[in-house]
Amino acid sequence: MLRHFSSIGFWGLVNNAGISTFGETGWLSMEKYEKFADVNLLGSIRTTLAFLPLLRKYKGRIVFMSSIIAYFALGNGIYSMTKAAIEKFCDALRLEMKKFGVRVCIIQPGNYARSTKIQPPVSAEEIWNELSEEEKAVYNKEYVEERANFFNSILSEGSTNGNEVVDAMVDALMSPAPKARYMVAKLKEKALVFVCALFPTVVMDSILSYAMSK
Repeated sequence: MLRHFSSIGFWGLVNNAGISTFGETGWLSMEKYEKFADVNLLGSIRTTLAFLPLLRKYKGRIVFMSSIIAYFALGNGIYSMTKAAIEKFCDALRLEMKKFGVRVCIIQPGNYARSTKIQPPVSAEEIWNELSEEEKAVYNKEYVEERANFFNSILSEGSTNGNEVVDAMVDALMSPAPKARYMVAKLKEKALVFVCALFPTVVMDSILSYAMSK
């Protein structure tokens, strides 16, 4: 495969694969953590390493799909964890690739669940049935229903303008001076990221705890 591309050139690589799910930390099995890390994080790394020789040769572009969820979590910590790891991988790669003329860009979408369908509505009944007896002894069914309803309400607010994210990806690939990061999000989502980045952790924890208790 690499020999084929060597004859025609290779300009850009977009790492877009990703899966999402809902659940508090103890609700998810180790197998699920491993699956998410394998798809969302290691999958992007494997693809990048495979094409790195050609990207260096042709001074190409590498685009990664991250998320504003890399900065905070609202019931989907497993997804947030993988996106935060992608961010740090890209930070290291971006600096290392500068000397080769390779640009590394991160796309950070806000809530586009209604566009991408990456996360279907969650079922409290299914979540409860999959919990271990230890977790059922800690969390009652009403709590699970409240969390599921909260998360589903977030999904329902997702933007349907997925073209905004695609436009950012195209700019990252084609612009003479691409940005290191493209945050494609609503104003309130950007405000959350701003608070998370600049304020003490206790402030962000208070905001998120309040939001989740409503």
